Amino acid sequence: MKNLFSAKAKAFNADAVNATIERALTRAGLNTAVGPMRHVTETIRRALAAGRTSGSHSAAAVDVDVDVTLDQVRLRKPALSEQALKPGSFETHQFSNAAGTRAYKIYSPKAASATPRAMVVMLHGCTQTADDFAAGTQMNRLADTHGFLVLYPEQAAQANASKCWNWFQPQDQLRGDGEPSLIAGIAREVADKHGVDPQRIFVAGLSAGAAMAVVLGETYPELFAGVGAHSGLPYGSAHDIPSALLAMKGGRSGIAGLRVFGQTSVSQGRSATQAVPTIVFHGDRDHTVQQSNSNLIVQQARDAYGLEPSQDALHVGTRFGVAEGGRRFSREIHTDALGQARIESWTLHGGGHAWSGGHASGSYTDAAGPDASAEMVRFFLDLAPAGSA
Repeated sequence: MKNLFSAKAKAFNADAVNATIERALTRAGLNTAVGPMRHVTETIRRALAAGRTSGSHSAAAVDVDVDVTLDQVRLRKPALSEQALKPGSFETHQFSNAAGTRAYKIYSPKAASATPRAMVVMLHGCTQTADDFAAGTQMNRLADTHGFLVLYPEQAAQANASKCWNWFQPQDQLRGDGEPSLIAGIAREVADKHGVDPQRIFVAGLSAGAAMAVVLGETYPELFAGVGAHSGLPYGSAHDIPSALLAMKGGRSGIAGLRVFGQTSVSQGRSATQAVPTIVFHGDRDHTVQQSNSNLIVQQARDAYGLEPSQDALHVGTRFGVAEGGRRFSREIHTDALGQARIESWTLHGGGHAWSGGHASGSYTDAAGPDASAEMVRFFLDLAPAGSA
């Protein structure tokens, strides 16, 4: 067969090649208009379009790997593996304890695993559901690729009319009480049932879900090995609805010791907990939850790390880049003496209140990227287990 990308060829018809590929995918029963295959066909189309004008360099246009330099990063979505096209099971269950009852969904990859799996707990934002959040973040697709479980606790309308996690209520900021106890209880139940690796359970969320993820990192640090906060707020930043609204706009209600991890007005008398590795995403044009909140999440994480005995100061480096969808970003990485990233902070330049790199099939998503789901998974899975050398 003639090499369509050879410099010796007189020309190639990119439209015809693209049409042939799409017909082949359609005959295979794959929908190229929506879902994961849409990203594949878009990547092929861009590569072929580049081939029209780049002459002998057209073959390089097909290479969609990550191009990394020290000072600048250009992110591209990874190609989907064959396994990513084979969906696993997505089941609904309920959990109850003294704090109430919550439904949850659990996604299990189809492929078997010879070793205990990791698990990512995903906490949706206000007005969202587990299904909506799964569609928007595409975390199940990444679970198929990497072999981890995804757990989606779901807030009840009876607990909050807008289905927000009550991160701002004093009783929902404490260990062994309220919504933290419910989510931790669900995570433990699922981990026990599915044989999850207890050192690789992580929690992430959007907006109110991100604020609750931060609460869980503070109240259950032995359970959650890492926290992902997208457009969220720091621990203890509010104690009722008015103070929550103030905090979201970047103001503070005068809570004593807000900047000291674990020493807010709702936790007087408790010492700071062990630091939990944290990755943060926030748009600098988020007018729902101001970006200053992510700066405080980072500061709390740094303060907690500094309270650990015999810890050297974290080294901070910043990289700049452009995501495949055109969004510019800066990435601040805080590493320990061994070079392990303990904190990452991503600023999405021009980004609003939406999941970065999310899919349009879910609410509050921004396809311009970078892919927050993929970066959180990379950060979590790269973490060394507690106690390892």
